[in-house]
Amino acid sequence: MSPNKPHSTFNNPTQFIEGWYWALLSRELKVGRVKAVTLLGRNLAIYRGFSGQVVAIDAYCPHMGAHLAEGKVDGDGIRCFFHNWKYDAEGICVDIPSLVKPLPVCIKTWQTEEKYGMIWVWVGEEKPSSLPFVPELEEVECDYILGTRFVKNCHPNVLLINAIDAHHFNTVHNLPLEIVFDSQELKYNAITFSNTTRGGDDSWLIRLIRPLYQNEVTYSMCYWYGSTGTVTLGPDFLHFYIMFALRMIEGGKTEGQTILVTRKRSGCLGWGINRGLLWLTQQVGNYFAKGDTQVFQTIQFDLKTPTKADRSILEFIQHVNRQKVLNWGNWEAANYSEDNTHDEARNRVSS
Repeated sequence: MSPNKPHSTFNNPTQFIEGWYWALLSRELKVGRVKAVTLLGRNLAIYRGFSGQVVAIDAYCPHMGAHLAEGKVDGDGIRCFFHNWKYDAEGICVDIPSLVKPLPVCIKTWQTEEKYGMIWVWVGEEKPSSLPFVPELEEVECDYILGTRFVKNCHPNVLLINAIDAHHFNTVHNLPLEIVFDSQELKYNAITFSNTTRGGDDSWLIRLIRPLYQNEVTYSMCYWYGSTGTVTLGPDFLHFYIMFALRMIEGGKTEGQTILVTRKRSGCLGWGINRGLLWLTQQVGNYFAKGDTQVFQTIQFDLKTPTKADRSILEFIQHVNRQKVLNWGNWEAANYSEDNTHDEARNRVSS
């Protein structure tokens, strides 16, 4: 079974799922400033208008092709440096200094949102779905800090499956716990995997922490658009939450940003508690990331011999291959039939 076939979305360096992708950190874009950003092979100019509104617009002026990031912000619009044509926040040309009336020219703009200290861009023509969130915190105001920014020598899809690779927790991280995941589609473009087994009773470590859990050890993942993942783990009385915001870069590699999240707590005491919890969350994330780093610098992913322990990985591959797919660079829809190879492999594992 090879997820690398041209008609498979999973681990495909030329295609990606329509959805929300992080573009840059909010603090990197001050009011009245513009940044050149290449996102999933497409060149954008992203600016913050005088009102604070963030606008993502295709990079090149339709007059002569000058890059708009060379221009300047004017109100909530932007002027091209070359001939001072002005475009508003919807990309409509509203002023040409050499003409009394502007030409009917428009540049494509893309919807943006700000959350977790990051600017996100909705990539696609469909109505935007939800920004990625931790399922347990969907209705909760959150506090956060930004963690590590990194580049990995593999596709975002491959990097994400690490967190649901049940067997590697024992082989790589020496955790004496058999993990079996239950999967559930949270939305059409989001899927969760949660540990369902207690296990590990022959280990002194598991027996030591068992009183902290009424049922199974808490560990769950939620994947959004095949590119952003949230992990929830920890004892019943205190869960830790980590988000991995990933985007594909040239050559099918990954650029990522970790975000440490917790429930917002009020007052100075709450702020202090959260700083401690977020620091502790970062240490937990660093522990797991350390053991996996070397693998994802050299891996050539090709799951030819799936076992029962790979069931959750196969389910994630199927989930990715069911999504609406866009082409790298032009962001146009890619049309093809879903690859049934993964379904056949999953049936072999089940039998």
